[in-house]
Amino acid sequence: MSNRSLAGAIGVLAAGALLVSAQLVAQSSDSEIPRTAAGKPNFQGHWSSATVTPLQRPQELADKEFFTPEEFAEYEAGRLVVTETEANTAGDVHYQLVDFGLDRSQNDRAVNLRTSIITAPADGRIPSTTPEAQAIAAERRAYSQEHAYDSASNRPLAERCITWGHNGAPMTPVGYNSNNQIIQTGDHLVFVQEMMQEPRIIPLDGRDRISAEIPQWFGSSRGHWEGDTIVVETTNYTGLTNRNITPTGKVTERFTMTGPDTVLYQFTVDDPKVWTSTWSGEYSMSRTEGPMFEYACHEGNYGLPNILSGIRAEEAAGLR
Repeated sequence: MSNRSLAGAIGVLAAGALLVSAQLVAQSSDSEIPRTAAGKPNFQGHWSSATVTPLQRPQELADKEFFTPEEFAEYEAGRLVVTETEANTAGDVHYQLVDFGLDRSQNDRAVNLRTSIITAPADGRIPSTTPEAQAIAAERRAYSQEHAYDSASNRPLAERCITWGHNGAPMTPVGYNSNNQIIQTGDHLVFVQEMMQEPRIIPLDGRDRISAEIPQWFGSSRGHWEGDTIVVETTNYTGLTNRNITPTGKVTERFTMTGPDTVLYQFTVDDPKVWTSTWSGEYSMSRTEGPMFEYACHEGNYGLPNILSGIRAEEAAGLR
C-alpha cells in the first residue's frame, strides 16, 4: 500500500520511456545494483508490480508488440482514469479504491512499453488449450453445476481464501495491492505477494526436489543462480487451481535486477497437457516503500456459512 504521487510516476516514465526490457538488462550498470556480502545482487526489499499493461494483448492491437513512448503515455492516462462510484452504496464503500490509496494511479509503476505481459506466442495471448484440457474443464463445470453447494469443500478456492488466480508461479499483477516483499538469504529467496500473503520459500542451495507424488497448491520451487539472475523452476502442481497447470507441467522464472530500483521478472509456462504451445511473459517491478500491510482474506468467514445455510434452508422448504 506504499505509494508515490502520480507526478513521480510520470517522471519515471519520462526518464526511462525509451527503454524496453531487453535494453534494460543489457544496459544496467553493475555499479548501481546493490549486492550482498557474497557479491550477488541483493533483491531484498519491497517491490510494486502495479501496471496498466494487460496480461494478454487486446485484440485491437493485433501484432503491435510495443507502444511508442507517446502512445504509452496516452494509453496509461486512459487506464488510470478514476471512475466515481455512486455515493452511499456498497460499491462506494468497497470499490472506491482511490479513497484508500489503493488505486493504480497512486502506486509505483515500472516503465513497460509492451502492449501485453505475454511475450510469446507472438500475438501476445495465451495459446489455446488442448482437447484433453477442454474435456477436463467441461467435466469440472458439469460437476460444479450439480454439486456446487454440497459442502464447503465444493466451493471455489478463491471464495475459501486458499489461493487466487495470480498467486504462485507464474506470478501476475493484480488490480490493486500489487505490492510484494522479497527476503533473501545466502541459500533462500522468499517472495511474498500482498494478496494473499502466502510466502513462496524458494531454496537456492541445490537440494533435491520433493517427490512427484506430492502435489502443492503453488507447486514446488527450486532456484539457482545463472550469473546475476535467479532462475526458478516450479513443478508438482495440483492441476486444481485457476492456473490449471498439471502435475507434469513446469514453470521457469527469471529474476534479474536491471537497476537499483527495478527487477525484471520473466516466466515461461510449459504444460503440453493443457496448452498447445509454451507461453512466456515479462514485466518489471519497481522498488517501493515498506512495510507491507497484512492482507487478511476473510470472505469465507461470513459468505461461506451464509451461502451453505441459505441453500440448506431452500432445500428444507422444497425450493431446490
